[in-house]
Amino acid sequence: MAEAIALTPAQTIAGFHALSEPLRLQIIDALRTQELCVCDLCDVLDVSQSKLSFHLKALREAGLVVARQEGRWIYYSLNLPQFALLEQFLADFRRCGQARPGRPCA
Repeated sequence: MAEAIALTPAQTIAGFHALSEPLRLQIIDALRTQELCVCDLCDVLDVSQSKLSFHLKALREAGLVVARQEGRWIYYSLNLPQFALLEQFLADFRRCGQARPGRPCA
């Protein structure tokens, strides 16, 4: 039986931090259906290449996107297994049920 893969606390923090920026969510949405090169992402999102590169770096470091170089172009796509791990992290809370009331403080 395969062992379950889990994110480290640092990976979990990086993933949710990367998802907390509106432009990064727009990048992820643009990559939802196909991989895109930087120039296409700049056009679709109407942002400069330097601004886009900053946000792509955060998404790459969080493992949410992967880069592939073809000639002088770099293409980005979603790393769906990383999204599944973040989703699993949240799903684990559903199984916890309602928290018990705390003890009265002395």
